[in-house]
Amino acid sequence: MKPGIHPEYRPVVYRDKGADFAFLTRSTATSDQTIEWTDGNTYPVIDVQISSASHPFWTGKQRLLDTAGRVEKFRQKYARRGPQTSR
Repeated sequence: MKPGIHPEYRPVVYRDKGADFAFLTRSTATSDQTIEWTDGNTYPVIDVQISSASHPFWTGKQRLLDTAGRVEKFRQKYARRGPQTSR
């Protein structure tokens, strides 16, 4: 590797506040915020919206979508037009 052209690779904490889950890994990502980890050291922290603790694929919990409402809205929208006549 050429010296001086690569970003610093260091320990970073990724935190999912919604799931109250955090993990320590190594990354080149930067952050102005820091957190004291369980080992007593202070690391940069990066807040994420989704992690393995909150993603439906990993948790097995699927969100229900209002598909019935969407179907009814579609039917109402196109029911007003009536049948199309061919020319």
